[in-house]
Amino acid sequence: MPNLKDLKNRIESVKNTRKITKAMQMVAAAKLRRAQESAEQSRPYTERFNAVLGGLAASVGGSDSAPKLLSGTGKDDVHLLVIMTAERGLCGGFNSNIAKLGRARAQELQAQGKTVKIITVGKKGRDSIKRELGDHFVGHVDLTEVKRVGYDNAQDIARDILTRFDDEEFDVCTIFFAKFVNVVTQIPTAQQIIPASFEDAGDEGTATLYDYEPSEEAILADLLPRGVATQIFAALLENGASEQGSRMSAMDNATRNAGEMIDKLTIQYNRSRQAVITNELIEIISGAEAL
Repeated sequence: MPNLKDLKNRIESVKNTRKITKAMQMVAAAKLRRAQESAEQSRPYTERFNAVLGGLAASVGGSDSAPKLLSGTGKDDVHLLVIMTAERGLCGGFNSNIAKLGRARAQELQAQGKTVKIITVGKKGRDSIKRELGDHFVGHVDLTEVKRVGYDNAQDIARDILTRFDDEEFDVCTIFFAKFVNVVTQIPTAQQIIPASFEDAGDEGTATLYDYEPSEEAILADLLPRGVATQIFAALLENGASEQGSRMSAMDNATRNAGEMIDKLTIQYNRSRQAVITNELIEIISGAEAL
């Protein structure tokens, strides 16, 4: 049984930990607001941009003149997985959930006899899957020194991916990130970006009613590389909001758990202290009676 000094030291230690987790929660809450605004403001542009590309892609169809980013290489033997996580931890299951989704996809592709290559964005995801899939790593993007992720960062990542695609290093590219819903909900998401895939062209599905100058193929050849960068940038923004939301929730839970632990340790300390006092009184009384 710990003595009073040990209990007192432990209570002080937990109190100090609670101060840290509370401070981290407040910092995450402040960062979350800006990150959430950035993610939400990017969604209308991204959705409309994809709708325009989807309409153009529908009008081009499977023609021989379609850009390679749209038609693909005609194979799906080599898959490039871009796993995007955070540079820091202490954010609940945010990093592990994305890494788990990427790991499951890699194992599924390997079971089908496909070749898997992995680029990691953020060291936490890299550390999480390095033991099992380290042999498949072909690149890493370090954003440790980046205070605020911008479009330039997304362009750098997109440029690397497009260069690899032009060099025929892979056939299909998929990015993995967490889509922000709210503070307690972030959805791990896999999105194919090469060849370009569009779920719904929306109103742009009637693109055959329009005459384009230059041709649809020429416009797509110019817009599709930008579309890759746009999707990566949107994923980075979603990740940023998800990271802060997950960290805020995790630190709030940690703060409350520390408070509960302090209450339990305080009760234990008071009981031990009372027991010591009682024993001392018994000894004094017994000594007095002996005299």
